[in-house]
Amino acid sequence: MGKKTKRSRRSGGGGSAAADGSASGSNDNTAHRQKATDDDDDAKVNDDAIVSESDISHQPNQSHKAGELEEDRRRLPPALRNTTGNDHEKDVDEMNEEDDEYEDMYEEEDDEDSYEDVYESSGDEDEDGVYEESMLLDNDGVGDADAGAGAGAAPIQKKLPPININDGSNPPPAKIKTWNPFLGRSNNNGDGAGGGELEMDETAYKMHHALTPEWPSLTLDIIPDKHFGEHRTRFPHVVTMVVGSSQSENSNKNKIDVLRMSDLCRMPGSGREKTEKELDDEMLGEEWKHEDEDDGEESDDDDDDEEEEQEEELDPILEHYSFPHPTGGVNRIRVCPQNTDIVAVWSDGGVVSLYDIGGALDLLDRSSLLAMNKRKSSGGGGGGVADGNAAAIMGQHVRKMCKEPFFVYSGHSTEGYAMDWSRVTPGRLSTADCDGNIHIWNATHPVVNTMNDDAIGKKHSGSKPSPWCNSSFTVAPTYSAHGDNIDNPSVEDIQWSPTEATVLATAECGGYVRIYDIRCPGKAMISNKVHASGADVNVISWNRLVGNLLASGGDDGTFSVWDLRNFQTPDPSTPPKPLARFQSHRTPITSLEWHPTDESMIAVSDDHGTYIYDLSVEEDDPDQHAKSSDEEMDWNIPPQLLFVHSGSEMTKEVRWHPQIPSCVATTSLSGFSVFIPSNL
Repeated sequence: MGKKTKRSRRSGGGGSAAADGSASGSNDNTAHRQKATDDDDDAKVNDDAIVSESDISHQPNQSHKAGELEEDRRRLPPALRNTTGNDHEKDVDEMNEEDDEYEDMYEEEDDEDSYEDVYESSGDEDEDGVYEESMLLDNDGVGDADAGAGAGAAPIQKKLPPININDGSNPPPAKIKTWNPFLGRSNNNGDGAGGGELEMDETAYKMHHALTPEWPSLTLDIIPDKHFGEHRTRFPHVVTMVVGSSQSENSNKNKIDVLRMSDLCRMPGSGREKTEKELDDEMLGEEWKHEDEDDGEESDDDDDDEEEEQEEELDPILEHYSFPHPTGGVNRIRVCPQNTDIVAVWSDGGVVSLYDIGGALDLLDRSSLLAMNKRKSSGGGGGGVADGNAAAIMGQHVRKMCKEPFFVYSGHSTEGYAMDWSRVTPGRLSTADCDGNIHIWNATHPVVNTMNDDAIGKKHSGSKPSPWCNSSFTVAPTYSAHGDNIDNPSVEDIQWSPTEATVLATAECGGYVRIYDIRCPGKAMISNKVHASGADVNVISWNRLVGNLLASGGDDGTFSVWDLRNFQTPDPSTPPKPLARFQSHRTPITSLEWHPTDESMIAVSDDHGTYIYDLSVEEDDPDQHAKSSDEEMDWNIPPQLLFVHSGSEMTKEVRWHPQIPSCVATTSLSGFSVFIPSNL
């Protein structure tokens, strides 16, 4: 019924002249005028048929013919209309001869090829179902149809209908958003909403292993292995570290754990670097990838694959021993570099404890050796222990494991986080608290260097008890809060000089970095406010390979590198100029450490992840930051940034492994990670 309604509306609005040709021109004009007054929508359609009264009186036949032409032209779907003068008249004459047949077809046929279907799907209808005129105008503003209606017809200028360039079949392309590693998951969407879960790119790692503990840890430290060798590159790897829990519901359940992760294999497919052709194929996809043309390259690849297959794929093994820590949660933990049996622990109860973990290390060493010997006897490969050290391990006496601390110090006025062992003087320790007090520790007898191979047999011969007891160390309060930072004196981090036995540096609240010499107690030798804004300096790290380089990380997300030769300025109110300063981080710097064997590489962590920088990389345009606006600088990713490890939640500490090149260990709210980046 809807189809016939359209037909009857068209007949009523256009008059009967075009249907039977019997009405006069005057009546036709009157009908058009009346309809234009009554119905605004139909008036739009009938405008082409209206001409002036004088023109009708002089040329009634032309006017009548013009009305016929225009009315018959509207019957046609837009795709079938012909707007040229002579051709149009010819087509209309032919249509008039078969008028009755055409009307029957229009009203009754219902197949999908009929005019009615074309009419309904042409898209040129207005909201009432009436065709809207779509007329192309010539340079004079007069349409071809008007020219065919006669010289007396008034030219009517039509507006072209709007063109819908997007009908829904081709949606506009989505805006491409660039991932900024410094913004984290919650802010990379641009709307502040939480982002989705990140997917790890396995090709970015040579090795990656993660561990989720029962309770998260604020701190960890790597324990160098005594028997597995230096500069280890062959897989599988063995990593030993000590961690401390700090979020237990019951403070009596706080503990420190000695962890050993063994059989850490490489990521699948990371045994060799990809060729240029393989990298191209990876970018182009399957459809455009190169065809294999050189069998020689395939043979080289097969050789590399065979070498990788020789490294047996093993399941990682975790072994651990726990030591109770009843004095509270663990704020910071550090291993003595000259004797890895000694571990210092700063608690949130204001107590510093020393543990002897030698018995746990003996058990772990023996367990690792037995597992390796079993694997070798079955024909497996992998890293192992030298034959001489293996004999020493199997023949040594396993010390009794004492789980209580052998030295407990409660001389600090409150809790603290700053703690560091000297690498120049064995057994020298410094601790600092949140009240600005710095205490210096010294061992009362020589500390045995257990990292020396000559000491392996001597130390473990017989069944001598541990030499460590409550009188093994002396502690002296050396510095207290003083100077221009008396209102906010907390010492956040402390580092001994890698070359001077008596020099240490501190990171303090209020933006201060100070240099002390313990031969001059009571005052700092150099004191500088390195953050003019007063943001706290959270962490510092002294370069072990270049003794005059010190790195600092602040609460405002800025980390800087200082040359201590120029650290003291003539005007105390003028801060020194850093060698490098990076301001891309959006959250506080929580940890940083220089690479143990590469003087220009440093690992940095904030709440969003872990970042590895190579400061030897130079910018193409050194003035780029000076030219950029503050908003653009926030998005600048430094060219020195080599690697980003994301996915961890609130990373708290990052440490390099001293024996496995470029191996990094981190601790965060979500657990521990041990990885080797593929580009290092």
